[in-house]
Amino acid sequence: MKTLDTFYIGGKWVEPAGDARWMETVDPATEAITGRLALGNVADVDRAVAAAHAAFPDWSESSREVRIALLERIIERYRARLDDIAEAVRAEIGAPITLCKNLQASIGLAQLQAALETLRSFRFETQHANSYVRREAIGVVALITPWNWPLNQITAKVAPALAAGCTIVLKPSELAPLDARIFAEILHDAGTPPGVFNLIDGEGAVVGARLSSHPDVAMVSITGSTRAGVEVAMSAAPTVKRVTQELGGKSPLLILDDADLRSAVTSGVAQCMVNSGQTCVAPTRMLVPRQHYEEATAIAAAVADGLNVGDPTQPATQIGPLASRAQFDKVQRMIRVGVEEGARLVAGGLGRPDKLERGFYARPTVFADVHNAMRIAREEIFGPVLVMIPYDDEEQAIAIANDSDFGLAGYIATSNVERARRVAARLRVGSVRVNGAMLDITAPFGGYKTSGNGREFGAEGLAEYLECKSITV
Repeated sequence: MKTLDTFYIGGKWVEPAGDARWMETVDPATEAITGRLALGNVADVDRAVAAAHAAFPDWSESSREVRIALLERIIERYRARLDDIAEAVRAEIGAPITLCKNLQASIGLAQLQAALETLRSFRFETQHANSYVRREAIGVVALITPWNWPLNQITAKVAPALAAGCTIVLKPSELAPLDARIFAEILHDAGTPPGVFNLIDGEGAVVGARLSSHPDVAMVSITGSTRAGVEVAMSAAPTVKRVTQELGGKSPLLILDDADLRSAVTSGVAQCMVNSGQTCVAPTRMLVPRQHYEEATAIAAAVADGLNVGDPTQPATQIGPLASRAQFDKVQRMIRVGVEEGARLVAGGLGRPDKLERGFYARPTVFADVHNAMRIAREEIFGPVLVMIPYDDEEQAIAIANDSDFGLAGYIATSNVERARRVAARLRVGSVRVNGAMLDITAPFGGYKTSGNGREFGAEGLAEYLECKSITV
């Protein structure tokens, strides 16, 4: 049993203010209670914001060279603790250990390195006729991060905020406190000045609400559900602070009629199911030409049925459990909804996979004969559930893809790059990946519609943390 009973505030690990509320931490693979986590309150938030506010004048005026040096030290220490981070993510959300080592931990390192390279060349001042424009750190920023890819989201926010000269209060998900604590230790050991980075565990309704409404917080960046993003925006409105949001998704994969069908379907299923389907940009709607539809559903079913679901400590495991009981219950409920709506179940279904009697394991599930009005085609399930939708021509495929409240990402499979460019231009989404391309963390990332606003990654991500001042001489 591990007790996490301190927060990182002002360069020190401190006990909660007053009597803390507690929550149990649970291993999603076994359902065993593994420890206790102290949850912050309003007084804890006020202490952290005060520390960040006090540190802001010096850090915001620090030189590019000072910030580069800090990021270099953070990168060095992060690299040394990759195995610790991978094990923490496995223990807290149940991601397979191979995925944790190859992606969950390493993508945080990649985000830090990308932010460092962006900082080296970023133009903080530009000339415009007889004016020059100065880009300055916006102030104290509150960063609210999720549990599904925890280090990716933490580093994608913290690194550019540091590079911009902002001071930070981080609220990680209470489902993923272990990796965030290691990250705080890394920043401490790297010599981050006291108050520049602060961390508080807690619930969104308490810690998140106070951070988003606090008058000394200049900006909130949240990655989470659309519901949570709306609540943060409403809470932030009276203080007119900047809010950036990376929220839900129901991303389409358009398999065009000239694509290699087997390759496209196999890749699409894999991208949908990775991390137990708990990925905001997962291609969860597969759009297939009607003439190839039955062949595609058979391929998808075979791929899903062949995935190795099981113990996340085993290197051969491809799919681990869902992160929590609440997530397991939601996924089971939505699979039941799909059956009730009349979709054809071609793989998976309700319950745990065979031989798994404990743990929050869901069966990799594929629904065929889905149309875009069904709930399973419109709502973010956030589990290993794929829906397959037939279409008659390219125009209809684009229309189905865009017929969504979400607009985070889109995917295209085709043998014609120019065709991919033309179709991508018509998709109302923030990013498009073609033929299984990997995420590019140097390109801006974010959503249209209810998938959010603002951008992360690259120069656009750094710019979100800056105010723009014109000086005319």
